[in-house]
Amino acid sequence: MEKTGTEERARREGLASGVEGFNGRARRALADPELHDSIALFTRKTLKGRAARLAELPDAPELRERAYHIKQETMANLDRYLGQMADAVEARGGNVFFAETGEDVVRYVGELAREKGAKVITKSKSMATEEIELNRRLEEEYGELGLEVVETDLGEWIAQLAGDAPSHIVAPIMHMNRHQIARVLSGVAGEPLPPDVKALAGFARRRLREKFLAADIGISGANFGVAQTGTVCLVTNEGNGRLVTSVPPVHVVVMGIEKLVPRFEDLEVFVQLLARNGTGQKLTVYTSFITGPRGADELDGPEEFHLILMDNGRSKLLGTEFEEALYCIRCGSCLNVCPVYRQTGGHAYGSTYSGPIGAVITPLLKGDREAKDLPHASSLCGACWETCPVGIPLHDLLLKLRNRQVDEGLAGKAQEIAFKGFEEAVERPALYRAGARLGRVAQRPLVRDGSVRRLPPPLSGWTDFRDLPPLAERSFRELWREGID
Repeated sequence: MEKTGTEERARREGLASGVEGFNGRARRALADPELHDSIALFTRKTLKGRAARLAELPDAPELRERAYHIKQETMANLDRYLGQMADAVEARGGNVFFAETGEDVVRYVGELAREKGAKVITKSKSMATEEIELNRRLEEEYGELGLEVVETDLGEWIAQLAGDAPSHIVAPIMHMNRHQIARVLSGVAGEPLPPDVKALAGFARRRLREKFLAADIGISGANFGVAQTGTVCLVTNEGNGRLVTSVPPVHVVVMGIEKLVPRFEDLEVFVQLLARNGTGQKLTVYTSFITGPRGADELDGPEEFHLILMDNGRSKLLGTEFEEALYCIRCGSCLNVCPVYRQTGGHAYGSTYSGPIGAVITPLLKGDREAKDLPHASSLCGACWETCPVGIPLHDLLLKLRNRQVDEGLAGKAQEIAFKGFEEAVERPALYRAGARLGRVAQRPLVRDGSVRRLPPPLSGWTDFRDLPPLAERSFRELWREGID
């Protein structure tokens, strides 16, 4: 494949190891002005479009509430709807496989490729397959088959060629500018390509067209699956999705079990919300509905259709205080408004899912120990909840994850001591007042222009990147008494 596989493996192994942690990766991101410019350009444009499109939809609040309740109903009856989905797909001649883990998905696809003698596999954008590293694992674990797995979403393809990972749910190379992209594609072309959008897109179109025509298997994700009809809904802005799902003789869908909705009419709610919140569009360019393999009287479509319903840790969240995390429709809106994400970008999170939803779902799927720093990568401002088209209270879930870390003994010793000291102080008024007086005296050398500019370690982690309002020179009680007098 045309990619730097060694670089990709090194990057992913480094992220997965968690040695550096969020803070280390964030510091590197904060020192990258090109990254800041790219993030600002995308988020400003998207948020402006989102505001305009939602203003044109007067019943947006009602749709948001309906979306929440549809997801709530789905999760409460997920076993029934999964069975209904499987029956509907099989009734149309499709194949259904329930995958408990990512390993099960890799094994199913790999053995299918062996059975079909496949060499080229094309993929449309899929966060589920990114989550389980399907591309790398197919090529490594089934190396004897000589498989070439090619991303065909333009951004995903460029990230793959660069040995990089997506940095945003809907804009995988938001962290790259056209000059960086030109360097990547020039390496593939074997000649310099200009940093011109049309020229770069033209080269990509020509190169990917060869892969579309040569593909033996096409793999896609799914934005939604309709239990009632067995229909898979894909929402995209590029034509690659339809080429991946209709040109190869075999189409494989990898869908997280949480993507189900009960009825076809439920799609009306989600399709109206998804593009408006994710990209600032009324509707994406392509909204596709796929129900099984090509019929006898149909002109296009695959000869075989395989639906893989992937659990990979999702079912353990059902009925728990974290179930609402499964309501996410992967629009990316919470990333666009998050003050942390907008400073650090997606790679700082070290996981497939970034931003507020990533800070919640990654510890839930991978475990608190592997991602214990992510619930703290948030200001808890609540902007993510306000912008979420399904109304997921992400800030509340982040607090619950922090509490769980304390209960499991995963909180840092310094943090434990600090909060224990604070608890002791607030329970003893005299001690609290003495601490406040001491704080007012100690801060005086540190205050500059009305803010505490620089604290000594270990508190410097706050003032390295933020101003800290100083403690009032007089207590609230003193000020209140003065007001009465």
